[in-house]
Order: sequence, then structure tokens, then C-alpha cells
Amino acid sequence: MTWTQVINPFDNIYLSALVAILPILFIFWALIIKKMKGYQASLLTTAIALLIAIIVYRMPVKLAVLSTVNGALYGLFPICWIIISAVFLFNITVKSGQFEVIKHSMASTTSDRRMQALLIAFSFGAFLEGTAGFGAPVAITGAMLVGLGFNPLYAAGICLIANTAPVAFGAIGTPITVASQVTGLPEMAISQMVGRTLPVLSLLLPFYLIILMSGFKKAMEVFPAILVSGGSFALLQWSSSNFLGPALPDVFAGLGSIICLVTFLKFWKPKSVWRFKNEPPPTINMNAHYSGGAILRAWSPFILLTVIIIAWGLQPVKDLLNSIGQAQFEMPGLHNAIQDKKGNLIPHVFKFNYLSASGTGIFLAALISIPLVGLSLRDAVKVFGQTLKQLKFPIITVASILGFAYIVNDSGITITIADALANTGAFFPFFAPVLGWLGVFVTGSDTSANALFGKLQYATATSIGVDPVVTVAANVSGGVVGKMISPQSITVAAAAGGLVGQESSLFRFTAKHSFLMLILICFIVLAQAYLFQWLIPVYHTIAK
Repeated sequence: MTWTQVINPFDNIYLSALVAILPILFIFWALIIKKMKGYQASLLTTAIALLIAIIVYRMPVKLAVLSTVNGALYGLFPICWIIISAVFLFNITVKSGQFEVIKHSMASTTSDRRMQALLIAFSFGAFLEGTAGFGAPVAITGAMLVGLGFNPLYAAGICLIANTAPVAFGAIGTPITVASQVTGLPEMAISQMVGRTLPVLSLLLPFYLIILMSGFKKAMEVFPAILVSGGSFALLQWSSSNFLGPALPDVFAGLGSIICLVTFLKFWKPKSVWRFKNEPPPTINMNAHYSGGAILRAWSPFILLTVIIIAWGLQPVKDLLNSIGQAQFEMPGLHNAIQDKKGNLIPHVFKFNYLSASGTGIFLAALISIPLVGLSLRDAVKVFGQTLKQLKFPIITVASILGFAYIVNDSGITITIADALANTGAFFPFFAPVLGWLGVFVTGSDTSANALFGKLQYATATSIGVDPVVTVAANVSGGVVGKMISPQSITVAAAAGGLVGQESSLFRFTAKHSFLMLILICFIVLAQAYLFQWLIPVYHTIAK
């Protein structure tokens, strides 16, 4: 027995969309106005979505509950597994005392908070996004900045905002690969189109970050360094996405911008060292001297992390690991029990790829690091237990918000909103990024957003005479600025920064920046659709 999704329950798409958007409006209200804790807001939002799915969309109770449980399972694995492993690795470096050496080595390069934010949150975060994705970059860079002495709220907020530029090419280009599979457009064409949109944001983002941290005047003091950081990143992102494809732009741009900025800082220094107001005096003993071997040992967990995650991202390695360590099963009572509006059955197969998951790669790096940093196995086990205790509320939040994502997708709620936006006609290219933004806000993943709305973007663009690669790429690009306010991302950043229970403060910190960047991308896409059509790459649709 199957149930068919109801897309327009009130026979008026705009009225239906108004009801469909209620859970999203609620979570905005809960976090911004009511200032609820993250796990409370996410649990209530999931409950509201369940009620709307059952009462308004007439989804059978059994299917609605199973859909939510399926999403919660996905939240626990692989998402929470990434968070646990990343924070565990960081906690190992702190417990062993090696993070003090890392702080010293960073301070010897630059003790200026502005430069540290560019190096770690922007460049290193982009590199991690390119290799791992799915929450790992924000968890690791946020914890590092807090360890260096950053204000925890600023550390988490800056890492979330900095993580926008690389998201489209994250996890070795997975979001674009999925967009290609869903739409039949070539990966290279989508990569090129995204690579002709996001470098604008990448060039501006470092300047935006530093203004946010220190104000316009203090940002202008380090404008040369900002230009080197953002300019090198944007140039490498543009060139690699347009000539090499979607797999390596983040890796090249992240590493390249680190090398360029570190090299530049050897010849140029800010006139004054900037730190946060009311920041405690530095605790780093600059008179201490560490050998190259000692510094290498301190950084070894993150070097290992980089090497292992690059390996984990290679398709042959994934295939090998999956061949010996993957279990999958059809969700009982849910698999092929829901039919979409086109009559297609929706599969629900849970893949437990416990070896090839990014979290496993990070955890392996942490295990190998234990003897390297001089920590005993007993202490490491204690650290792992403390990490689980530290993350208990974030785990609840992520599981519930993924349950929310699955129920709104399976019930048809998200398709209702998408159909309402698709009815905007010639103005659709302006709203195309909003769909990507919405998809990432709901699911926490640009990959999932492209799977969800990619085909709709293609079909709508074709119907109004716009090249579909413009709107499909817009879904990818719009999604990146939704990442910073996705409840899943907020939870990861809060956990890494020691802000558990303060998710609402972090949400308020990032929300306005997400909207501003979304509007910028909307105007860029509208111009690409009608004014600058020469930017659209030439391609041939893949036969499906």
C-alpha cells in the first residue's frame, strides 16, 4: 500500500505554501525572538512539521513517524559521527598540551586576530570543506579559534560565515556531482557556472569577515593582507572550477590562499596587533622556543587529518572501504511506500558506510594521534567520554533537525514551497538561489538541497526559456549562504565553540549576513540569466 504526496492541499498553491512554511518560520521565531536552546527549538519544529504533515497533508501517521525516525538515524550517522570525531581529535591535542605549541606557532606567524581568522576560519576551513565537508570544517576550525583565545561566539560565527565560499565544491565536489546526476547537465558545465558566481563572494568575504570582527577602519589597516587572501582564493577557485572541474577548487584555493598569506606576512605586518575588546592578556609565552620537531609533533593530528581525509575522498578508496565495510538496508514500512506527484516511488535505503564515512577518517586520525602527542590510552578513553558528554545536546539537536528535514521532504511540504516559487515566471532566476538556500537551511547540506530541487530548477528554467544550467548552478550557489544558518550547522559550531545552549545567539549573529549574501547572489543570477548570457558555458546535455 502506497501513499501519494499531496503538494497543494488547499487547491491554492500560495495558501498551501503559507502553511508549509510555518515550521521554518517557527524555528526562526524560536531562535531569534524566543531565544530557545537549539535542542528545544529543533524538537518543537519537528513536532509542528509532523502535525502539518499528518493533519494538512493527510500523511499516514505510521509513514510520518517512520520518516522522522529515518531522518534522525541519518543525523546520528554520518552527521553526529563527524562532529564527535572532530571534537575528539581537537580535545586530544588540548589534553596532551600540544595545542599550546600550536598556539605558539600560530602566534609566531601572526598574533593578530584578523590574520588568524583569515588563515584558519577562511583558508584552512575551505581546505577542510574540500576534503571532508558535512560539518567537519566548522567543528575543527571553530575549536581551533576558541583554543587560540577567540571570543567563542565570534569564533563560531566567523567560521560559519567563512564556510560559505567553499560549500559548493565541498567533499571533493559532491554537491555538483549530485546536481549533475539529478538534472542530466554535465558536471563541468555546472562547475563552470558556479565558478563564475561564487568567486565574487570569495573575493569579498575576507573583507566582510574582518569588518564584522573589527570594523571598517581596522579592516582597512590590513587591506593588503585581505586582498592577498581573498584574491588568491577567488582566482584559484575560478580557474580550477572552470578548467579542472568540481573536485579540487576548495583544496587548491584553500591551500593556495594559506601559502600566499603566510608568505605575504613574512614581508608585511599590520601596524598594530588587533585583539578583541576585554580579551584576557595572551597566555602564550613568546620567550619559549620549540624545535621544528616539536612543532611538527604538535601539528601532527591535523596533518594526519588532512592526509587521511584526502585519501577518504578518493573514489577508489571509498569503493574499497565500502566493499569491506558497509551495511545497508531498506527502511521497513517506509521504503517505496511514498509516491511523488509524478508517480515515482521514493526509496528509503539506510547506508551504514562505517568505514568510508568522513567521521571514521577523522576518528582514525585521532586514534593515530594519541601516541604521537604523548597521551596514554587511558587518558584518551577519558577524553572520548568527556567529548560524548560535551556533545549530548548537540546530538539531540542534529538528530531532531534531520528528522524534521526528512518529514518535510517526504510529506511534500518542501515541494509546495518550491512550486510556489516556480510560479514567479520570468522572475524565477532571481528566486532560484532562494530554493537552494531553503534546501540547505532545511537539510544542512548543499548536496541534499541539489538532490531535492535540482530537477525542479531544470524544468522551470526550460519552461521560461532560460538556460537551465543558470538556475541549477543558482541552487548550488544559493545553498552555500544557507549553510551558516542551518540549525544543523549552528549546532556543530556551538558544540565546537563551547556554546551549547546558546544556539539562538549564534543564529542571530549569522542570520542577517545570510540574507544579505543571498540577495547578492539572487541579483548575480538574474543578471546572468538575461544580461550577461555570454557567461553561460557551452555544453551538451548528458543522455539519461
